[in-house]
Amino acid sequence: LNNAVAAGKRVRSETAISKGSVSISSAAVELSEHMCMKDLNLPFSEARLAVVGAGTMTRLLITHLASRGLERIAIVNRSMPRPMELQEQFPDVDIEIVLEDGLWDVVGRSDIVYTATSSPDYVIDKALLEEHGQDGGRPLMLVDIAVPRNIGSDSGELDGVKPYNVDDLKAVVAKNTAMRQREMIEAETLLREEADSFIGWRESLSAIPTINQLQERANMFRTEELKKCTRKLSQNDNFTDRELEAVERLSRGIVNKMLHGPMSHLRKAESVEKKQAALSELSSMFRLDDEQGARGRGRRRR
Repeated sequence: LNNAVAAGKRVRSETAISKGSVSISSAAVELSEHMCMKDLNLPFSEARLAVVGAGTMTRLLITHLASRGLERIAIVNRSMPRPMELQEQFPDVDIEIVLEDGLWDVVGRSDIVYTATSSPDYVIDKALLEEHGQDGGRPLMLVDIAVPRNIGSDSGELDGVKPYNVDDLKAVVAKNTAMRQREMIEAETLLREEADSFIGWRESLSAIPTINQLQERANMFRTEELKKCTRKLSQNDNFTDRELEAVERLSRGIVNKMLHGPMSHLRKAESVEKKQAALSELSSMFRLDDEQGARGRGRRRR
């Protein structure tokens, strides 16, 4: 699990596979942010935002806006309950709730208006903008994420008004999806590297029993020979306990240095075949299989 999580983090950090919007609500935020300076001559962070409707699309929209540092937005809706739920869900966002009879007041003081209602009729179009005095040339971006459409395409005939609809958002999604598909090739390469690394680590575990056997066998020989040596040395009155301890440390050091090469070779074997061959060679060289068989026979006799 840890390897899988690490592999995912590597893909996200080393590729652009997580970049770009692939949902309508996130595409609406990306498009408005991208076009804000061109259409409004205003940084997106300074734009006054409003959304008409308070359903699921609005919740998703605010989620994406909040990820970009949104601090304030006006929500226009027919009733209070849903906007109040959104206030609870997004406590860090200053949400102003306005009932639908205040729509045109909100439009008049907003730079970007998103629409996401279930209305079968246009909520905003050229005639309504003219009727409510919004045809004076003030820059206004209208982003329609509703199906059927909430904004009439003729609103773009007015000076300063820039309408965008679901078709524009789908184009953003298609472009980002294509980009992510290209990034998938690089992601697959990285995942193969991570998978190979994991397989190598997993296969290295098969060497642990042999390494343990090798250490035990070497230590058994060391202990046997050390006992013989210690008996002889202890008969010599000139040898102190400290010197006997030094002999003990010396024997351990010699064994460790002798085993370092074989064990390193065992750990570094790259392929499964090479590792199995190395295990077989060491087992045969140090007669580890004989020792294991002898232990089994000893247990059966007991």
